[in-house]
Amino acid sequence: MARDENCIFCKIINGDIPSAKVYEDDDVLAFLDISQVTKGHTLVIPKNHVKDIYETDEATASTLFARIPKIAKALEKSFEPAGINVLNNTKEAAGQSVFHLHIHLIPRYDEDDGYDAKWITHSEEYDQEQLTEMAETIQQNVT
Repeated sequence: MARDENCIFCKIINGDIPSAKVYEDDDVLAFLDISQVTKGHTLVIPKNHVKDIYETDEATASTLFARIPKIAKALEKSFEPAGINVLNNTKEAAGQSVFHLHIHLIPRYDEDDGYDAKWITHSEEYDQEQLTEMAETIQQNVT
């Protein structure tokens, strides 16, 4: 598997940096985020170094995302959260700070539990014709 010697997550995979592992198999590692937004905040990563979702091939995505429900269910059994957020940040503009693909599993306990994802909708800016045009543009670029 490809690894990046300068990547902190690759160092965790190699055992060079300690982590609190919650799940591991040949392809995927899940461990507690050192920054614990909420109790049980877990990162799920492929062991193969992939920078972000844009560079992820279908096989890696399939393998990685197939583990998400199993780990989420373990979080639910362990801590009984009211819900969970599944989050990926790709590129700096979206908040990515470690450039190794990772999925955050953030258990939610109540509205004041430390995580805040506020949506500011712009639905009034787009009519159905504009939405259709956007959808067609995206469809043309799906490969």
